[in-house]
Amino acid sequence: MEDDRYGRRIRAFRKLKRIQQTELAKRIGISVTILGRIERGEKLPSREQLQSIADVFNIDIQELKGD
Repeated sequence: MEDDRYGRRIRAFRKLKRIQQTELAKRIGISVTILGRIERGEKLPSREQLQSIADVFNIDIQELKGD
């Protein structure tokens, strides 16, 4: 499922960068609940959220997409 792919990659990058869920959620302007749903594949992140997450991780958005 595409939703799950984003979530797994976001979680993996977050752990690699040693960023807590609460910190990432705050930095991208969403609740921890929403971030948790994204990471579990229950919610598809918006393009803006993906870009914000990529910016925090200092990576290209394509890396989050897995392209």
